[in-house]
Amino acid sequence: MRALTVVPGTAGSLAVTDVPDPDPGDTHLLVDAIALGVCGTDREITSGEYGWAPEGRERLVLGHESLGRVRTAPPGSDFTAGDLVVGIVRHPDPVPCGACARGEWDMCRNGQYTEHGIKEIDGFGSEQWTIEPGHAVRLDPGLASVGVLMEPTTVVAKAWDHIERINQRAWFDPRTLLVTGAGPIGLLAALLGQQRGLDVHVLDRVTSGIKRQVVEELGATYHSGPVEEVTKALLPEIVIEATGATQVAMAVIATNAHAGTVCLTGVSPAGRRLVIDAGAFNRNLVLENDVVFGSVNANRRHYEQAADALSRADNAWLERLITRRLTLDRAHEAFEPGDHDDIKVVVDLA
Repeated sequence: MRALTVVPGTAGSLAVTDVPDPDPGDTHLLVDAIALGVCGTDREITSGEYGWAPEGRERLVLGHESLGRVRTAPPGSDFTAGDLVVGIVRHPDPVPCGACARGEWDMCRNGQYTEHGIKEIDGFGSEQWTIEPGHAVRLDPGLASVGVLMEPTTVVAKAWDHIERINQRAWFDPRTLLVTGAGPIGLLAALLGQQRGLDVHVLDRVTSGIKRQVVEELGATYHSGPVEEVTKALLPEIVIEATGATQVAMAVIATNAHAGTVCLTGVSPAGRRLVIDAGAFNRNLVLENDVVFGSVNANRRHYEQAADALSRADNAWLERLITRRLTLDRAHEAFEPGDHDDIKVVVDLA
């Protein structure tokens, strides 16, 4: 079968290659791939920044944003042929650490976890793939055209889970959410905020186009002005930062509401320096009882929360987030500089 593969650590090695057909044996699901989402992590791997092939192999099958349909399932697995599924990206470490032993592998303490399409396990960028039933999640059949958005939705489901658990420390009745960044993570974070009944605001640097349109179709407010002005005007109790821009992150931390919570989901590039008043930064965090935390990856609980959120969303709105669909033969185009209006690029594998 054909698969999208890369030699980790080697820029320019991305290619569609022939790989052996997967063997599910008696214990795994055999899944016919439908679609694969492409994100910044995939682009970093293809540029040679990181990535780890399976032991004894040179090439890694790329892709962690999956969607497929079960072809065969082992008896007693609770799955049947035709089920719409995604694969959970991260697997617990074999030791395991205390977090992994309790199903919280997204919070692995020793770094010995593995990840499909990233770290030591083939990804989902092939015409078929296999997975243990315990690492597959069933989706509503009505999500066949948009279920590939599941993995990025799990990232924000985890962010929301932790925001709400952290704020059990005190009375918590938030009204305003600010999301910085109108990419897939930001827009899906806004969706989950809208589902919670909040006054949702999204800030991005583009002034017009599809990003503004989908924010307004969600019933949220779109902003493109200076981040400090927007944050000071809104005083949001919750901020989800999804740009990875250092200046944006520092600004929302400095100007959110008292006892506010800032969740950082964007990954900033290393080596960029920014001059800040460290004393004032510390003083504000302490005197305002603020919380700033980072969030990445997800465990099964977050996949289930994400599946529920997508099942309650408007399919037409979700389809607007997929701005380009490519065949496997054209998958390389997903890794080339795109239009600033792109939201999510998907490779169709069916």
